[in-house]
Amino acid sequence: MKIPARDGDGYLEDMLDWTPEIGRAMAEADGYELSDEKWSHILKAREYYEEFNVVPPIRKFAKYIDQDQKELFDIWMTGPMKPITKYGGLPKPTGCV
Repeated sequence: MKIPARDGDGYLEDMLDWTPEIGRAMAEADGYELSDEKWSHILKAREYYEEFNVVPPIRKFAKYIDQDQKELFDIWMTGPMKPITKYGGLPKPTGCV
């Protein structure tokens, strides 16, 4: 699958290019494994973005999905919002991620 143009941080240049297949292909190209649980976080972040038109900060996102913030860090083994937004085709998060 051809991945659409991405910026220097690996985010899609045009978020309208995103599809679930493209999100998975981007992760695979980056050598990043997406479990079913991680994929569910990506879809929830997209749902949040569609509802509020903003990328959620980690605290709000953890509350939105009713999961402990520390668990999210353990699952993603990094600041979770960066890969969630990148592979979800969303804008880069701002502030602390």
